Amino acid sequence: MTELLRVFNFEIELRRSPARTPGEQGSAADRERDNAFLGTGGFSECSGLDIELDVQELVEGGRNDGVIRQVGRAKQPNVVLKRGMFYGSGGLDRQLWQWLQGIAAGVVPVRRYDGFIRVLDGGSVLATWSFVRALPAKITGPQLNAMTGDIALEELHLAHEGLKLEDA
Repeated sequence: MTELLRVFNFEIELRRSPARTPGEQGSAADRERDNAFLGTGGFSECSGLDIELDVQELVEGGRNDGVIRQVGRAKQPNVVLKRGMFYGSGGLDRQLWQWLQGIAAGVVPVRRYDGFIRVLDGGSVLATWSFVRALPAKITGPQLNAMTGDIALEELHLAHEGLKLEDA
């Protein structure tokens, strides 16, 4: 009997992408951090695990009862991750903000990250999606409202170069 996949138990890992060119590799310190992780705290929500094919319609002369349809490019939206802002003995966890602010300020080489989203059940991995060479497209801070007792959430939008559903 088959069961439905439950999506409330998952983990997300962001690992530094390997350099494609020597210029992307950067300094010795950058090379040492090639397997560095980003956003090690748990994300509470993930969306954007979509792939949409751009179907092209070709009209054939003399054929009035339909059109020919061909596959075009695949479109993949940004992966959107949400989490509570972490505050510990060292202050706020600023890694995600520093990544985006560094890119906006022109820091080179631009750091990219590969992502792995794993759906878990009792410690075993049921499904894994992976995306490659992500860049931060947008980061949103918490909505501040003195009338509520809500947790401060931050949202990270990642533009990537490909999304795959891996073997479990």
